[in-house]
Amino acid sequence: MNYTPLKFKENALKALRNTNLRKNLTRAISHTLSKRVEVVSELPNWEDLRQRAHDIKKHTIENLSHYLELFEKRATENGIKVLRAKDASEAKNYVLQIARKINAKLCVKSKSMVTEEIGLREFLEENGIETVETDLGEFIVQLAGEMPSHITAPAMHKSRDEIGKLFSEKLGVEYTNEPEKLTSIAREFLRHKFLNADLGISGANFLIAETGSVVIVENEGNAGLSTTLPKIHIVITGIEKVIPRLADLTVFFKILGRSATAQRFTSYVSIINAPKKSKPDSPEEIYVILLDNGRTNLLKSEKLKQALYCIKCGACMLACPIYQRVGGHAYGSIYLGPIGSVLTPAQFGLDKATPLPFASSLCGKCYEICPVKIEIPHLLVWLRSQAVNSGFTSRFEKLIFKLWLIGMKNHKLYKFGSKFLRYFYKLGIKPKFKKWSSERAFPELAEKSFKEIWEKLKETEA
Repeated sequence: MNYTPLKFKENALKALRNTNLRKNLTRAISHTLSKRVEVVSELPNWEDLRQRAHDIKKHTIENLSHYLELFEKRATENGIKVLRAKDASEAKNYVLQIARKINAKLCVKSKSMVTEEIGLREFLEENGIETVETDLGEFIVQLAGEMPSHITAPAMHKSRDEIGKLFSEKLGVEYTNEPEKLTSIAREFLRHKFLNADLGISGANFLIAETGSVVIVENEGNAGLSTTLPKIHIVITGIEKVIPRLADLTVFFKILGRSATAQRFTSYVSIINAPKKSKPDSPEEIYVILLDNGRTNLLKSEKLKQALYCIKCGACMLACPIYQRVGGHAYGSIYLGPIGSVLTPAQFGLDKATPLPFASSLCGKCYEICPVKIEIPHLLVWLRSQAVNSGFTSRFEKLIFKLWLIGMKNHKLYKFGSKFLRYFYKLGIKPKFKKWSSERAFPELAEKSFKEIWEKLKETEA
């Protein structure tokens, strides 16, 4: 698999031929979606919650600078050290400086898409610091040397048989495919890492401007261990994760678990306010690195900035008919599925991810399921227009559409083209398009066009 968005079509074709992958995806996605319907239906005010979450995020993004400054002020007052990183390189260097200051040899890391975005684990390992993913799904894909295939379920693409073989090969344990035993093996391996780690790294689900708090939600308890047992805790998070008030969490807690993992509520919630000098069960030092990495450019775009409302629940991926068939790796990006097809080209350059906005049927299911009501289909259409206007799409495709436009705007040409096509159909000659025609039958043409039928009706009425 080529981990680059430019290879989406090639990757998607390989994924479609992988029957095991299709089976694993179908089983995992159908189970989660059915459970989600159940837990969402328990809330009669679900649509009101979606709108409230949308409004909170919209207000925050419109006033992002104010809330970031307030968060930094409050967090600093609490004893947390806040750093701002303009890009991936600066963020990684901050982490390395902190790690070297304490001569860190082992780092435990809880689930964080932002650290995946900047390639932090690989960077630390290149600099001699062993870095272990402690979320079970992330741990599995780390052992496999793969990227996560979903935001909240990184190993969704793997069956328990495949995980059993992976553990046996990489950890030297007896093969088993029983989920309880596999979990126990991972827990035993990771427990040693937790107890000996010098450094703990996490992301953040929310930053509370009002109190300077960092909020982490999870299901395994690994984030709590990663952020309390080591002496130093580093939080790396995107600038868009800030929300105004602690009270706003009541809205997001109701929608996040239901949208991300089809749960009424996430198993563990950590609200981190201060280092050890204020709280005995906290690390000695806490750093928060606020990462830009293209987000400010996204903020400047009136069309695209609503993508920053995303709370990284991954629901749009589960609902997407494209993702359901090809999985996450085909996208070749850290951010996958419909929202990834907006974020990746918007943050890192449309020229580096041209195929992604086109990797959609525009069915609208991503908008319908999004808990913060991001209009993803509209954003994808706009990015498509930008790709065409920037010359990133096929010249042949542009020529075809220009000819089509000329024909549609000229009545005589349209009529001639229609009759010409029908004539060839009668001879048994039908258009064929590479790849498209091998999977589909070209639709039959009606014997008479709508225009001909309409004119005949007018003659009859007269």
